[in-house]
Amino acid sequence: MEPYTQRVLEIIKGIPAGRVMTYGQIAGEAGHPRGARQVVRVLHAMSRAHGLPWHRVVNAKGEIAIMDDELRFTQTALLESEGVPVDDRGRIELASYRYTPDCDG
Repeated sequence: MEPYTQRVLEIIKGIPAGRVMTYGQIAGEAGHPRGARQVVRVLHAMSRAHGLPWHRVVNAKGEIAIMDDELRFTQTALLESEGVPVDDRGRIELASYRYTPDCDG
């Protein structure tokens, strides 16, 4: 496994319950600030195999980016079960719920 991919996996696994990170934020923390699409691919290909908390990853606007209705509902339900409110547009208030590893732990 490539070092970047391994780092992305570690970062995603480290997002605590009740918090979210953006694709771009994860890419930056992993050393590739413009690698948000690679983060999407890692999540898509490896979430199940690595037990990733995929539901804690949102886009730069704090929105659920998944288009599939069932998966959007699942992500919303998982986030809300952790205390993260999701509005009717699928948006999370990043100012309150964004996890920043350097600052939060």
